[in-house]
Amino acid sequence: MPRLTGVLLDVDGTLVDSNDAHAHAWVRALSENGVRVEFAAVRRLIGKGGDKLLPEVSGIEADSAKGKAISERRGELFQTEYLPKLRPFPGAKELMAKMKKQGLRLAVVSSSKDDELKGLLRVCGADEFIEASTSSDDADRSKPDPDIVHAALGRIGQPLGQVILLGDTPYDVEAGTRAGIRVVAFRCGGWGDADLERAIKVYDGPEDLLARYEESPFAI
Repeated sequence: MPRLTGVLLDVDGTLVDSNDAHAHAWVRALSENGVRVEFAAVRRLIGKGGDKLLPEVSGIEADSAKGKAISERRGELFQTEYLPKLRPFPGAKELMAKMKKQGLRLAVVSSSKDDELKGLLRVCGADEFIEASTSSDDADRSKPDPDIVHAALGRIGQPLGQVILLGDTPYDVEAGTRAGIRVVAFRCGGWGDADLERAIKVYDGPEDLLARYEESPFAI
């Protein structure tokens, strides 16, 4: 395989334990706007962009007046009530430090909005190590479409074969695969091996990868 030179990092469910929080914020925002949706139905779609999640769970188009109101309220709830309580997964910062020390170029690929992403990066300390970030605001189509991945690749300027995407959802795996890069996945976001089967390797989370780093696809 070509020598690894870059890593694209998802944040929610990969570096920060935030997937449940996102789902709760959606359920509450929908409920406040008269739409009752089960938590489980929303939770399984976390990792997709909100423009795809909202119509799938409710039938409401994201660019409609009601869709915009729901999305805006979800963002308010997430930032004020959930984000301040979030914590990184054990080993997340140490993993990024190790990657950076070995000379890998790190960029973030996230389905979160840019203003939310900034807070999430502070939670896990990623802003200390990354050189670029892309959010749902940087692409016409959100995950699992590969647009965000292509945007991040352009910002770090590395060839497809020399980059790995590290994520936690089947939507990360699909986006990376469609972009033509390898994907390594974590189980800590709530998905099992069957959901992540197209990843080249699956680990429990940052700590597990750190413990087996020298035998992982990231070792160079």
